[in-house]
Amino acid sequence: MSESNPEIGRSVRTGDIVTNYHDVGEGAPVLLFHGSGPGVSAWANWRLLIGALSPKYRLLAPDFAGFGYTEVPGDITYSRQVWLDQMIAFMDALGVEKASVVGNSFGGSMALALAIHHPERVDKVILMGAAGVPFELTDGLDRVWGYQPSIENMGRLMRETFAYDPALISDDLVRMRYGASVRPGAQEAFSSMFPVPRQHGVDGLAHTEDEVRTVRHRTLIVHGRDDKVIPLSNSLTLLDWIDDSQLHVFGRCGHWTQIEKAGEFAQLVGSFLDGAA
Repeated sequence: MSESNPEIGRSVRTGDIVTNYHDVGEGAPVLLFHGSGPGVSAWANWRLLIGALSPKYRLLAPDFAGFGYTEVPGDITYSRQVWLDQMIAFMDALGVEKASVVGNSFGGSMALALAIHHPERVDKVILMGAAGVPFELTDGLDRVWGYQPSIENMGRLMRETFAYDPALISDDLVRMRYGASVRPGAQEAFSSMFPVPRQHGVDGLAHTEDEVRTVRHRTLIVHGRDDKVIPLSNSLTLLDWIDDSQLHVFGRCGHWTQIEKAGEFAQLVGSFLDGAA
């Protein structure tokens, strides 16, 4: 981890992509897949969960291509397959044969992709506010993917769209996330991923019912009841389609369960990974 910027971790070549990642703790490996908000990185998304679980597990948190500090070739076209190939190459490069996976929002779709297409590489699955099934684009997700960089827009997005309680979002946090969103190349990459009409982006991340029903892994599904970005109905669909699944819903919680309910979420995930949940 860089002393000047905690979002910069280690790097490893994953095909044509050089993936920035964090590798913290010892024990059974757990992959942490971040969401798709502007300025996001694995560290920004998962720093609290890493701190809570690293005494017992090996937390592996990569930046997907186009996000954070991962380096990509100039001619890249972003797609679910590109991101899935990157994650398989990441596991191979680190010698991780099998891992549990935690996926947030966009990362939930990628966790499902890993479980569907490479089931032998996955132990347990944890989906938090997950995309990955068909749904109608929400106003909240449209605002997220349609973000145009400014301090004011980032503040509104974080306080009015992501969080249930805007008091959780400090001015420093807004400035930090805004700064990340305007790093050279960041907005260009972000705006190219989910262009108008953004329903195509939702559909591109969605797996079919038949595909999701092939998931046989023990699965924990977590959602904020008041999520304005990914509807709670997604998690009810996943509960229906994944046979060995359970759902935990937090009231008074928006899209950022891992931050808004950090302690309870970490306890829930830890118990599930331990086999107690």
